[in-house]
Amino acid sequence: MHSGDEFDFEHLPTSGQSFENALAAARDGDRLSVDDAIELLTTGSDRDGIDPHRKEQVLEAADERRREVVGEEVTFVANLNNNVTTACNTGCLFCNFKDTAASFETDADTDHPGFTKTPAESRAAVEAALDRGIYEVTSVSGLHPAFALNEEHHEILQTYEQPDSEVNYKPPERYDTDPGTYVEQMTAMSVDGAHLHSMTPEEVYHGVRGTDWSYADAYAELRRAGLDSAPGTAAEILVDEVREILCPGKMDTGAWLAAMEGAAKAGLDTTATIMYGHIENERHRALHLKRVRDLQDRTGNITEFVPLSFVHETTPLYERGIVDGGASTSEDELMIAVSRLFLDNVDHIQSSWVKYGDTQGLKMLSCGADDFMGTILSEEITKRAGGGHGEFRSFGDYAEMIRAIGRTPVERSTDYEIRRQLPESGPYGPALGPRADGTPLLEPGGRSSRSSANADD
Repeated sequence: MHSGDEFDFEHLPTSGQSFENALAAARDGDRLSVDDAIELLTTGSDRDGIDPHRKEQVLEAADERRREVVGEEVTFVANLNNNVTTACNTGCLFCNFKDTAASFETDADTDHPGFTKTPAESRAAVEAALDRGIYEVTSVSGLHPAFALNEEHHEILQTYEQPDSEVNYKPPERYDTDPGTYVEQMTAMSVDGAHLHSMTPEEVYHGVRGTDWSYADAYAELRRAGLDSAPGTAAEILVDEVREILCPGKMDTGAWLAAMEGAAKAGLDTTATIMYGHIENERHRALHLKRVRDLQDRTGNITEFVPLSFVHETTPLYERGIVDGGASTSEDELMIAVSRLFLDNVDHIQSSWVKYGDTQGLKMLSCGADDFMGTILSEEITKRAGGGHGEFRSFGDYAEMIRAIGRTPVERSTDYEIRRQLPESGPYGPALGPRADGTPLLEPGGRSSRSSANADD
């Protein structure tokens, strides 16, 4: 968390509630208030530090609620992360995924580790992953200045006298690689019935910049191009006094919520996230949960909530001394638990093994979480921020780990509507994908036969 009280926040982690009353309300299944959430997240705002006994009471209440809502299944998906570009000028202090967009220009003489994929390259990546058995394609990218929603959007952006400064736009010919339009990328990644999960609120905000187009209209066009659902990332903390420090170049809370409602109006399912453990406090976290719950009351299209613990090691926040670390393990556990107890209208809470690691990721499944992410054939964002927890999870790993804690491993579709319990014995592999037949995921560039029982074990 942050190293001092240097931020003059209006919202402080105090409440007029008691821990005992908040816990009783949680156990009774009452709809919790922001003050209730603060008490549960802090294990009592009237004392310093997290009380271990009280923490266990919160975790037990959340685990019981999880059992009541979703039972003993632990779900996961076979998915590919195909991030199109790292080029971005937004300047978020928590991010080390992006590379300054100017470095990608044709006349730039700076070396950088970033990339931009053409639509054809994105399609090739998806094709290869489908052959390996995946059925969900997740794509979250930097806000490349040459990215536009479609060709009409390019034309509109080019009418500005100074498009670079006015609408963060430079034409594709300025860059070594043309990312195409968002519509072209969606079309390219929509292959053979795979579920395309892409276009965050921030990306669609970028995709309508400089126009009077609505989020709903933009999402509708993207849906026609092949988009199936939208990730509710770029949420970070949905309190503007935090966003103004953490990500001043991003959309504000109201715009994020409006974009999410636009996705719902376009008929798309969404997820929702929180990225915590940096400069925010427990009231900010509680207010964030309230805004997500209110949004779900209005739209009903959020399929899962994903708490993301801030990975700090190589981010500007840490390197500039603004924070001295991330959330503690106890804070992580309470974030999962209180998400389960507070979000009474969202059935599924995800544990991120990329953020927490295997051992702690499994522990979260006893703190209120019921979903364990996916195979993630590529994951650059956390890795580039200093995270060290792998880029691939096999079905064999899932079967072993989930059964080790006495739960049932279940392969699911992105929307949770289709489920398949893994067989009692291996080999284990996906069966829900258009080219999947239950044999293990093939290793990249390796085995050409899907008959190798040890390919993912």
